[in-house]
Amino acid sequence: MEVVEVTTAVKADDFRELMAGFPSGISVLTTIDADGDPTGLTCTALCAVSLEPPLVLVCIHNGSRTLKAIADLRRFAVNLLHAQGRRAAEEFSGSGPDRFSAVQWAPLNEAGLPCLTEHAHAVAECVVASTTVAGDHTVVIAEVVGVERIDSRLPLVYGMREYVAWPGGVNGTAKAVA
Repeated sequence: MEVVEVTTAVKADDFRELMAGFPSGISVLTTIDADGDPTGLTCTALCAVSLEPPLVLVCIHNGSRTLKAIADLRRFAVNLLHAQGRRAAEEFSGSGPDRFSAVQWAPLNEAGLPCLTEHAHAVAECVVASTTVAGDHTVVIAEVVGVERIDSRLPLVYGMREYVAWPGGVNGTAKAVA
């Protein structure tokens, strides 16, 4: 594969504006730090990588306390937020020291990873397979070792700097697809 050298980079504000036009589902990544305390962050950079084995990819800012905890524990949970989960998305996108006091959560099975019980429609337990530094972020590829469906509310989506519910469905719940 040939590497192409770029001579002029796009300005950060222009790139941010470009990506604002690409709506994403909202998740909160959660784990436990070295002191046994829960830590987490809002993440829109999440995608499926493989079905066999089931792998996901997340991108986390290099300076993140949650990234350090994930790197140390090698486990984390992906809480997929439902349409009424905006408060959790906003809480975990900030840098407050105790984000978990503002939301209801419970340990996810025996792993003890924080599950955002009132804000997530599903949660996946993940084990880190690899990490790669890419600019000011680290790409984490993880194997999904457990999935729990919490409810059927529609996913929360973020795009054009707005939170919205996934279109379709009735009263905030997903329609069954035949």
